[in-house]
Amino acid sequence: MFKLPKSQTIRIRGPRPKNLRLTRDEHGVPHIHANSIDDLNWGLGYCQAFDRSMQLQFMRILGQGRLCELLDDTEDNLNIDRFFRRMNWRRDAKKVIGQLEPDTLSWCQALCDGINAGFRARRVSLMRLLSGEPEPWTVTDIILIFRMTGYLTLAQTQAESERLFIELLQNGVSDEKLSSLFPLEGQEYDRELIQKVKLPERIIPLELLWQAAIPRMMASNNWVVAGSRTKSGAAIMANDPHLEVNRLPNVWYEAVLSCPDYQAMGYGMPGIPGLLIGRSYDVAWGATYTFADTVDSWIEECKDGKYRRGKSWRKFEMREEHILRKKNLDHVEVFYENPHGILDGDPQEPGFYLSTLWSPANYGAAGLNAARQLVTARNAEEMQHFSGQIESAWNWVIADRDNNIAYQMSGLCPKRNKGWNGFVPGLGWDKDYDWTGFYKPSELPNVLNPEQGFFVTANQDLNEFGTASPINMPMADHRARRITQLLSDDKKQDIASSRDIQMDTYSLQAEEYMAILAPILKEHFNDCLLAEILLDWDKCYDRYSTGAALFEAFYTELRQLVFQDEQISPELSRHLREQTCLFIDFYQNFDQCFLDSNSIWFKEKSQHQCFSDAFEKAKSGFVSITWGEQNRFKFTNILLQGKVPEYFGIDSGEVPMIGGRATPHQGQLYESAGRKTSFAASVRIAADMNESMLHTRTAGGVSDNPFSPWYMSEIQGWLDGTYKKLKP
Repeated sequence: MFKLPKSQTIRIRGPRPKNLRLTRDEHGVPHIHANSIDDLNWGLGYCQAFDRSMQLQFMRILGQGRLCELLDDTEDNLNIDRFFRRMNWRRDAKKVIGQLEPDTLSWCQALCDGINAGFRARRVSLMRLLSGEPEPWTVTDIILIFRMTGYLTLAQTQAESERLFIELLQNGVSDEKLSSLFPLEGQEYDRELIQKVKLPERIIPLELLWQAAIPRMMASNNWVVAGSRTKSGAAIMANDPHLEVNRLPNVWYEAVLSCPDYQAMGYGMPGIPGLLIGRSYDVAWGATYTFADTVDSWIEECKDGKYRRGKSWRKFEMREEHILRKKNLDHVEVFYENPHGILDGDPQEPGFYLSTLWSPANYGAAGLNAARQLVTARNAEEMQHFSGQIESAWNWVIADRDNNIAYQMSGLCPKRNKGWNGFVPGLGWDKDYDWTGFYKPSELPNVLNPEQGFFVTANQDLNEFGTASPINMPMADHRARRITQLLSDDKKQDIASSRDIQMDTYSLQAEEYMAILAPILKEHFNDCLLAEILLDWDKCYDRYSTGAALFEAFYTELRQLVFQDEQISPELSRHLREQTCLFIDFYQNFDQCFLDSNSIWFKEKSQHQCFSDAFEKAKSGFVSITWGEQNRFKFTNILLQGKVPEYFGIDSGEVPMIGGRATPHQGQLYESAGRKTSFAASVRIAADMNESMLHTRTAGGVSDNPFSPWYMSEIQGWLDGTYKKLKP
């Protein structure tokens, strides 16, 4: 395939800030040199538009709910448009802009000016051919993208889990079994009332979002290590955010920023100012999603377009959305809103419905004000303060040049009345279920200079580190425990060991299962070659492991065998596997059932019998294959989505993925609606505060242009687990 020549400079067409200079290093990463922070952001915006014009426009079109108007008018895209119109992430944009500090507003506007200059400079692009001349980028668009990245498939996962609880209850699953899967301890709920709640068909099944350009965020790892445990004697920070990696371009955009006031390098997201993870001279910081419950639902009693509040009836606010369509009649949709969020249903029809609210939905100013400060923080405590102000839910780990390490959770975490954790739906007519404010960052989990000399986050339960307990549905702790194991030994840590941890494929989950399965294999399958393979398996999901592939076959059969009875039909079980996040994000909830021999799920058959039957079924259908042969995917363009023949070079060939759901190097592949979805480290970064550089690797490249030499330039290095060096 034809590729444009490599260039070390980025040509700026038209007016630009004085003394602004844009260059590229040997990896294509833009280095932006300017006189001020605002001028740096102008240059960052220009580079984003130059390298990611298609991605910027595509994400904005999605967020605005205008796919049918500007790109492809299909019924699936109409449903995607309806979803984004429902979320209405441009709401109160003028109010948010008015709450921005003057310096933040200037900083945001500088990014917009740079993006618009970049749009004008990049005259030829596929997106321009499909949707026409790009509209000017505005601060409202920044707010839109800022909110999208904080909700989609992150807070959304919590909302889906809470709805799933209702769906299972309405399908007749017993309270006892529901309690084994969800955080219901101490929660009171009216089963009969929840049975009456009308759940309209989902506007958009999850697999449709996955088919769009939405980057599906998943798990992530980050950690910090004090100098007492490192070879250099300085603190180390490492981070590898996990999300859907089989899309080009990568969701992250890498840059180096230099002006007289500061230098910083790392990753931001196209359409958002500044850097979200990375390092300055003084501080390094990384982020993972925290799985705090920032989404709640309430049961609303409705009739005649009104909802009950105490003994009175109040009108909903009506919002009418007009979706323009290229090929069909325009679609008009009405949404009903009250202080509990957006109603899922039509209140003209009497009945009980759900309203749902995400806590940062109407906010954004404080987060942008804080984001501007991230690169200016001089030490770990300042970074704790700034990161804690961000309204979406993240785990921030921090290291500074003075050898301090820290952790801070961020997010608008609601205060609820005692007795209600927010997972089961509240009663909309009862004021005791209203939020009473938000926890201060100082009340959320946070740590400064932990006694053990390191701190790890991997989406696990971290409530013990705060006075508030905002997490009620954490992910499994296998990755966190494995990283803790590797950091706890006497070996001094360095950049190489950080890389080794990020690439580690040992599964503590498999270890737990094999402790039960191994005696069964020895007792009942002692002459079976496949049993020998599992017994000899080192619990690593590496490329050439047959044991990993066989264990996954067993695990799949066990899940289907146990989690399917008179209450969970085969159809419902398939729905849970293919159209919900439950098996993907919260597999440990099932593990707790399967690994407990006294679990309620083993009433018909014993745990011993279920494990034996699952292995029998797995071995009968198992074709000898390595994990690298089975766990494979292609990098595909987010706009063209695999529709162009491979020889054009728009997509990659198939590549193997190491790791599994429970390994530090996560390597999950799922197929939904005929499309593969992959979850792995989207980028890897590591910083030793004794150095002035950042060690990084991107799954993809800098550019979204298939003809650019920087389109897939880092894929091989990402597969190999090597770092490149990012220097000022």
